[in-house]
Amino acid sequence: MIPALLLALLLPGLAGAQPRQFSCVGAERLEEDVFAIPFPRGAAAPEDAARAGLTAAAERAKQVPERNICVLGHAGGQEGGAQTGLQLAARRAGAVAEALAKLGVERDRVRAEARRAAFARGAVPEERSVTVVVLP
Repeated sequence: MIPALLLALLLPGLAGAQPRQFSCVGAERLEEDVFAIPFPRGAAAPEDAARAGLTAAAERAKQVPERNICVLGHAGGQEGGAQTGLQLAARRAGAVAEALAKLGVERDRVRAEARRAAFARGAVPEERSVTVVVLP
């Protein structure tokens, strides 16, 4: 087994990307500091319509650097079967997490997860969104 220090030296990017220890269980029930990021049907990457939500989420996250962020991806039944939809939801969550990082949010504060569409919020169809929750 390779010691953690040696692994960190060999793969410096890997060590910096490790998330802080926190859980997103229950994040879908929170009502404050929640942002909906829309996606076109079948798309795994955010488009122009997502810019306002992404910017607002990133600005709020930067205002409270001690708080962690849950990025919950959703996909609907019309976007493939259960497994395909879950994979699409995970790709969406990952894309939003990366977009937040590009907007200046520390990547180790962000946990990206796929969730069932029933937990989605916002004006876009529930199944085609990502919910960003800045935890209390």
